[in-house]
Amino acid sequence: MKNTRFLIVTGLSGSGKTVVSHFLEDLGFYCLDNLPVKMIPIFVDLWKRKEFGIGRVALTVDIREHGFLRAFPDLLESLRKKIPLKMLFLDASDEALVKRFSESRRPHPLTRASILQSVRHERTQMAPIKAMADEVIDTSTTPISRLKEIITDCFLRHGKPQLQVTIVSFGYKYGVPFDADLIFDTRFLPNPFYRADLRQRTGLDRAVRDFVVDSDESRAFLKELQRFIGFLMPRFVAEGKSHLVLAVGCTGGRHRSVVVGEIVRKMLAKRKYDIKIIHRDLDK
Repeated sequence: MKNTRFLIVTGLSGSGKTVVSHFLEDLGFYCLDNLPVKMIPIFVDLWKRKEFGIGRVALTVDIREHGFLRAFPDLLESLRKKIPLKMLFLDASDEALVKRFSESRRPHPLTRASILQSVRHERTQMAPIKAMADEVIDTSTTPISRLKEIITDCFLRHGKPQLQVTIVSFGYKYGVPFDADLIFDTRFLPNPFYRADLRQRTGLDRAVRDFVVDSDESRAFLKELQRFIGFLMPRFVAEGKSHLVLAVGCTGGRHRSVVVGEIVRKMLAKRKYDIKIIHRDLDK
């Protein structure tokens, strides 16, 4: 099932289809939720003719649609004759599903006298579809990070995707990046602004860099920063995070934050992360 290009995701309500869909988006799949069964063959034909310019596709379908149970088995057999698709079925124990619906306070799609009765009724109804699946994953006790690993191992050839890291240098006078996951303040470091020969230069200039890092305080800071980032990054990966925005700020965003941002970029490059750096306020 490696390198799957067309995937159908289904399973019991509350088993984690939305979470898995988000994982698949991170892995490069174009995800569609609850496309009506009658429209799936039309979508498949357009996809085969490359009308959309879409590579990998994941369709999430389930019992919410009227007529799904009756129409889907025949549709699946028909589609398997046209394209090399795979189907993933997500399952979970009665206890886990009842707990999830109780905690979310959302109604079960199949309204019965109790949540447990609804779960058991859906399990019976979905049994024939489960039997047609290429892969069944029980999410009852599976941590989110492990679930992402399983999805990746099942449907992609090249193993885990790299954590994508965007480093943003910025000036506090222009505002903090709203999407930052981590923010490091460098305003306590030596400031090139107060050196006439460095003021008009930027943190990309070697002389500015040397000035910023050439102090005991700067060296101690960079040592601790490297240790801290080295501690955090593997844990972000283990938690299943796919994109991290790391922001470095100084007063104007031209000198110290740029220097430290570039140093962090080199730190992470040695660890083989997928890195992009943006010096937001460099020209202000």
